[in-house]
Amino acid sequence: MSNRDTQRTRRRRGASQPTLREVAEAAGVSAITASRALNAPERVNEDTRARILEAMERVGYVPNLVAGSLASARSRFIAVIVPSLENSVFIEVIRGLQATFEARGYQILLGNTDYDLEREHQLVRTFLGWSCSALVTAGLRHSPACRALLEQWDKPVMEVMELGDGLDLNVGLDHREAGRCMARHLLERGHRRSVFVGACLDRDYRALMRYEGHREVFENAGHAAPLIELEELGSLEAGAGGLDRVMASHRDADAIHFANDDLAAGALLHSVRLGLQVPDDIAIAGFNGLPLGQQLTPRLTTIRSPREAMGRQAAEQVLRRLDDRRVTRRRRDIGFELLVGEST
Repeated sequence: MSNRDTQRTRRRRGASQPTLREVAEAAGVSAITASRALNAPERVNEDTRARILEAMERVGYVPNLVAGSLASARSRFIAVIVPSLENSVFIEVIRGLQATFEARGYQILLGNTDYDLEREHQLVRTFLGWSCSALVTAGLRHSPACRALLEQWDKPVMEVMELGDGLDLNVGLDHREAGRCMARHLLERGHRRSVFVGACLDRDYRALMRYEGHREVFENAGHAAPLIELEELGSLEAGAGGLDRVMASHRDADAIHFANDDLAAGALLHSVRLGLQVPDDIAIAGFNGLPLGQQLTPRLTTIRSPREAMGRQAAEQVLRRLDDRRVTRRRRDIGFELLVGEST
């Protein structure tokens, strides 16, 4: 986002929400017709209703679903949207958010996108309609329609997991630098023929950012940085399959940098079945710092991200904004830690 766009977002953050009358004017219909399109759509012809819905998107209008006098009051709900409820990484972030918000009397409304940006847009529309006091979402990437909606919203928006120029508040880590960090470690250990293995990188774009950092370091050192992309997101079975693919297509590989610890742990377990010695035959590294990887033999070399602390810090920043206290840093780098095990 450009500086001009950022300034525009900051100005909008304190502006009033678009009204149904503005929607009606944008659609060229009466306020009664616009209201009817929402509350009794069967009484409005299809073309008119489509024009009204398009106008709603254009002006950033969100129907308020809180009834009567409650609509004007601040709710005690904060929306939290994550890409997965199966991945323990996001569960730990949620734990930090929930504990901090609940200590101040707020409850979270939780949504799962399954890494689908359109689904995120629909969840945002729903949660904003319930007059949430703030919204926390994982990542900085949103569909254009979702971004436009959030730019019009006048309450705190916190984006977590990654670091960058966001809509409002941001607590995360630099994924490209995390990829560079692990690549430098592999090179320092003498591994020159490393393969990066990820999964569904069009959706798990933070893993793609780590690969880009990995590739940069290897190519700058004069080495290739091949990529294998799996069709299944992190699982032990997928990691085992990733090891098989590396052994079949890159027989000279001396290291595998996996996109996450689930994949890396699956490969470590599968290496025993194949009779491979890790790291002598092939080194294996991951990302996330999950407890599982630290209980395997050999212990997994990985990068640990402070996920629960990320959730707590994000929640504290949101609460400062809700208390009308100054937020001195809109962007906070939570950092990461290289854990060197015996697998590299």
